[in-house]
Amino acid sequence: MTTMTETSARFREFKMPDVGEGLTEAEILKWFVQPGDTVTDGQVVCEVETAKAAVELPIPFDGVVHELRFPEGTTVDVGQVIIAIDVAPGSGDAPAPAAAPVQEPVETPEAEAEPKGRTPVLVGYGVAESSTKRRPRKGAAAAPEAAAVAAAVQAELNGHAAPAPAAAPAVPAQAGVPGGRPLAKPPVRKLAKDLGIDLATVTPTGKDGIITREDVHAAAAPVAAEAPAAVPAAEPVAAAATEPRAAVGSARETRIPVKGVRKAIAQAMVGSAFTAPHVTEFVTVDVTRTMKLVAELKEDKDMAGVRVNPLLIIAKALLVAIKRNPEVNAAWDEANQEIVQKHYVNLGIAAATPRGLIVPNIKDAHDQTLPQLAASLGELVTTARDGKTSPAAMAGGTVTITNVGVFGVDTGTPILNPGESAILAVGAIKLQPWVHKGKVKPRQVTTLALSFDHRLVDGELGSKVLADVAAILEQPKRLITWA
Repeated sequence: MTTMTETSARFREFKMPDVGEGLTEAEILKWFVQPGDTVTDGQVVCEVETAKAAVELPIPFDGVVHELRFPEGTTVDVGQVIIAIDVAPGSGDAPAPAAAPVQEPVETPEAEAEPKGRTPVLVGYGVAESSTKRRPRKGAAAAPEAAAVAAAVQAELNGHAAPAPAAAPAVPAQAGVPGGRPLAKPPVRKLAKDLGIDLATVTPTGKDGIITREDVHAAAAPVAAEAPAAVPAAEPVAAAATEPRAAVGSARETRIPVKGVRKAIAQAMVGSAFTAPHVTEFVTVDVTRTMKLVAELKEDKDMAGVRVNPLLIIAKALLVAIKRNPEVNAAWDEANQEIVQKHYVNLGIAAATPRGLIVPNIKDAHDQTLPQLAASLGELVTTARDGKTSPAAMAGGTVTITNVGVFGVDTGTPILNPGESAILAVGAIKLQPWVHKGKVKPRQVTTLALSFDHRLVDGELGSKVLADVAAILEQPKRLITWA
């Protein structure tokens, strides 16, 4: 389903869709097209980042790009038009690009008297008109100046040459001038809001007195905030702030806006830690036989073309343990005061990516053979590493594995993924002295940690699950006898 409107028989607009589950905004990471480029139905035109993942957006019709409404690095609400397409090029001169939704209209105080709230929408059915609330102008003299600069700002945002500015004072509506409102592009205003900077206190360095992103970064730095002249202080900061998502700060500390995947991680972890009573149990186990099995499977022709590693056997061991103890595969329904037992296993694998921690899951992992599970794990890891994991791939998990051993860590106390009842942490596999057949020998040893929701998983059940996983890794033949 797509999100678009037909503005005329010739031009169509494509709106920011809800690419996740009830998401309200997304940041445009990269445009793959520019005005004048020819596009076809299904062609990816941009990449956006939501609170869950980075997603590529395809255009749902053929034509020529007429206008890009937002630059890269801009956070756009779901339902706002992001691109206009000429679907009948060559049928006459195209009109000038329409004013983008990000342009600030000149409102009167009366226009603000009855603000309308944002209406949730379903993808493909459009949204209500923008109800952006603006504060009134302080002086009527600032309106003509703002209108003249707004056209230049909008033209720059749309990627076109800015028209020659009309005659105006050298620094129109400069910050700090009584009766004048600070001039800045909408993305810069949002940056200032995110950083808690009052634009009225920022000295502009841009053309026609417009406050730039570098000015805001300079004001956010403690040293620059105290300096009476912000222009010299802004220059060193600007070099580090050219990227839209760059961190800001001084030489002694750095401030990074919390948004996107990192914001979603924080909210999920806080919600889980303070909602589900966590219990974590540990067991140290000799996995020497498992490591031998891994080496043998790598030479097996039935496993050709897939990656075989200890995580594969651990995942299979957990699936068998869940089959033997199905009550652990459940969720707590607070609203209905019910325990929801799942008769399927969507196995989550915690993956560290450049954008933060994500937990995609393998759907119906309990039904997969060992080669199928190996292929699914390989595809999941590759997709996550490339930043292409879709929101759907991260939804509906029932139990999770986090492999902290890849970082050389012995173990940890993992936090439950929201909506799940258990998570297994796997530590580093190391050669350690171990009593084997009455003698101390060097063996491959690891530590497992199982965290579970004590509201629905008692200590006995949690212990059985962890003990079963350990027993399988110690004697992998149990994959056959217990399965």
